[in-house]
Amino acid sequence: MGRTGVLSRVTDLHTFHIPVMGLAYTIDTPLKVARFGISSVVSIIDDNLLEQMRAFHCSQEAEPYAPIPDGDVDHRAKRITAYLNLLNRIVSRQVETLKAGPFEEGADIERYFELLPASSPARALFERMRRLEDGAEKLSLQEELRGKVVAGAIDVNIMTKCDRTTYDRVGEPLPPEYADARAALRGFALSALSSSVVFSAGLNPRLYAYCESFGEFFPDDQGHLRKKITLKVSDYRSASVQGKVLAKKGLWVSEFRIESGLNCGGHGFATDGLLLGPILEEFRTKRAALAGELLEMCNSALAQKGYETFSEAPAMKITAQGGIGTAGEHDFLIGHYDLDGAGWGSPFLLVPEATNVDEDTLRRLESAGMEDYFLSYASSPLGVPFNSFRGSSSEEQRKQRVAKGRPGSPCYKKFLSFNSEFTSQPICTASREYQHLKLKQLQEQQLPLEAFRDEFDLITQKDCLCEGLGAAVLLKHGIEPPHKLSAVTICPGPNLAYFSKACSLREMVDHIYGRANVLNALRRPHVFINELSLYVDYLKNAIGHKVDVLTIKHLRYLRTFKTNLLEGIAYYKDLLPSIKTEPAPHLPGMKEDLCAIELRVMDLVIPEAPSAD
Repeated sequence: MGRTGVLSRVTDLHTFHIPVMGLAYTIDTPLKVARFGISSVVSIIDDNLLEQMRAFHCSQEAEPYAPIPDGDVDHRAKRITAYLNLLNRIVSRQVETLKAGPFEEGADIERYFELLPASSPARALFERMRRLEDGAEKLSLQEELRGKVVAGAIDVNIMTKCDRTTYDRVGEPLPPEYADARAALRGFALSALSSSVVFSAGLNPRLYAYCESFGEFFPDDQGHLRKKITLKVSDYRSASVQGKVLAKKGLWVSEFRIESGLNCGGHGFATDGLLLGPILEEFRTKRAALAGELLEMCNSALAQKGYETFSEAPAMKITAQGGIGTAGEHDFLIGHYDLDGAGWGSPFLLVPEATNVDEDTLRRLESAGMEDYFLSYASSPLGVPFNSFRGSSSEEQRKQRVAKGRPGSPCYKKFLSFNSEFTSQPICTASREYQHLKLKQLQEQQLPLEAFRDEFDLITQKDCLCEGLGAAVLLKHGIEPPHKLSAVTICPGPNLAYFSKACSLREMVDHIYGRANVLNALRRPHVFINELSLYVDYLKNAIGHKVDVLTIKHLRYLRTFKTNLLEGIAYYKDLLPSIKTEPAPHLPGMKEDLCAIELRVMDLVIPEAPSAD
């Protein structure tokens, strides 16, 4: 059992990480926070953007820069390797400078220890050192503290669905290893980093099999993994299935990163109504059994491949992220569910010291209301619900293009080109080419006006994510965006509605650890309540969507969804007495919220299955 309200794994390190956000928002976050021991995740999907940022940071660091041209058949992997190596070099220099610096007010080394949670033994040692008068003992403790400085991890993210086939200049498909996700994996594997690749968006068998091509993912003679694998998952079943696929190849999953299906930024991958609390409960009760099962499979595969086997299970972290907003929630999740840490994403979009949000978008976020954050069911070219921001400049651009009779994006980068409805080579559904062809097809159907408008909106709501999710960092650093496409797409989770002020890194970290409060004045329900509300809205939308054509399979899904929601509500009602990190007066309000939402769910009517005539 976890210890309610107590950090169950006390270390010298931080108990939070900064997840990947978009293509640009965390692209160089390690350069901003890693020297303070804070781990973060870099997206390595867009090699063009990485190359631009490599040129920029080489200039900032007075390092030589040699461009890697598009003509190089392996330019994608090489650019990724070069950028990650640059991040590694810069962070290494930053850490050495920090460790060599004096212990004085405002110095980075003091800031390092001041940011740590109160539970950290290193923080306690630092406070003890500060209370001492100058002398031998103080100098001795300072040297001990220097030895405790550890950089935060520079992890990378690969969205497994982004694995399109690539083509040469004459239109011939390149070999499978040049597909987007596999080339990105190669770029990471060949880099100097010793960190994790975070696989998100589900199982990709070809990508997972490609991991076997790199010895860095297998244990060395001491059982050490130089390159690690983290799986971002939405529930226990997904973790078990994917973990076993990898274990049978001798590949160990070093972390399962559980993300709320809907209470997160970016794409929303809704579960079958399974809520975060019950999911974490299942991980807590089955964690040891999962580790044992994966270890047996992994060692069997390692022995067959001739690698050293693990004498005992390596570390297998369990973390959670999505919608966490207070120190009480952070401590409860870690303590009660025995987690190794928690991710804080969207709130860091308001921290210029940590992420890349251009000035215009930052001001828009500061003045936004709850109604400006919404789940779009049509805007992503992947066909997956996407957390959107109504006030973004990309949404303004999309509407302007439609008004001018030129809907869609020019589509230069093509990372989301998966549709082959009209073309031999796949194209993106947000592209101008696709939307022109699709609208032409729509006009030929001669639908009634209302039906035509609905279909027209569904087609033209698809927005270009490749350009929009990368523009902010270029604007922030004064770099001209290619093709002058400067509209910004930003995809915060709905939790950002409760944060309305740009703040410093110190203020946000202090908020996470309960030393400050940067929330706005809106009444903010508990993270569990917020997620539950999102799931109820999702179910209501799913029931109301084209009821006349719902299939038997989909109707079964809706019933399962509703049942899981009701079981989740019952679980939360039983959990309430255990939530000791919330002020006592809040608990009756949580119970009232649960009862009100329960009535909403019970009132949702799932249509009957169509009769078989």
